[in-house]
Amino acid sequence: MDLPSLLSSEIWLLIGLLALAGCGSGFLAGMLGVGGGIVVVPALFQVMSAFDVPDDLRMHIAVGTSLGSIIPTSIISLRSHNKRGAIDWDLLKSWAPWIAVGVILGSFIASEVRGATLTLIFAIMSLLVASYLAIGRSDFHLTDKLPGTPVRQMICLFIGGVSAMMGIGGGSLSVPAMTLCSYPIRRAVGTASAIGLIIAVPGTLTFIVTGWHEGALPIASLGYVNLLAVAALVPSSLIFAPIGAKVAHTVPQSVLRRCFAAFLLLTSLRMFYSLI
Repeated sequence: MDLPSLLSSEIWLLIGLLALAGCGSGFLAGMLGVGGGIVVVPALFQVMSAFDVPDDLRMHIAVGTSLGSIIPTSIISLRSHNKRGAIDWDLLKSWAPWIAVGVILGSFIASEVRGATLTLIFAIMSLLVASYLAIGRSDFHLTDKLPGTPVRQMICLFIGGVSAMMGIGGGSLSVPAMTLCSYPIRRAVGTASAIGLIIAVPGTLTFIVTGWHEGALPIASLGYVNLLAVAALVPSSLIFAPIGAKVAHTVPQSVLRRCFAAFLLLTSLRMFYSLI
């Protein structure tokens, strides 16, 4: 892609759309502790088509770039929730190493599979989470406490691995996992904001390494992480993350669950459609 095309009105429109996606990313990161990738990945996937990126690379770049944009968003969201005492640091210390291992494994697996496979994983997991949020009872629990070893390690590996392959901050998986074990929802959301950072940092680095020698990447890419897209996403996401965190402590959780479920359902259907 040459410089004139970068300066075209179409490119600026795409940058504006990514900035808008950043608003949604930051807001959801603060409100639900999801890191915002659940918004960013579909947006990036569509934008990559305008950059003449080969079909089989679009999802890899969308996932890697999403993880890169989640880093600053998660930091702001983490600070906002920590001020309200909503982060369980003891839980985080026991989960973090295993989540990080899962992220690295998931990132390497993602680099080896076709883009369509990553799209299918994203669509299926989005549909499952949407179903849980929409029809799952908030008072339903599988157990009255968080599991110990080795179940805890397996859950953490799953959260880290699947989140890395989806390009999300982990809240979409870790929050349901915690609440099903009778963990308070607001504290789960706060802790998930810190989990997002644990996922985003090693995930971004791994996607940079695995995509370093890939051809046909858009301009300003470090491996599968596109810096121009990150620059478009991050400023607006940083502005809206504290707003989302404030809303999380004021709006009824039933409303949050249903709104997010509706969004995830639409996203999942759109990703399934792209595979047809």
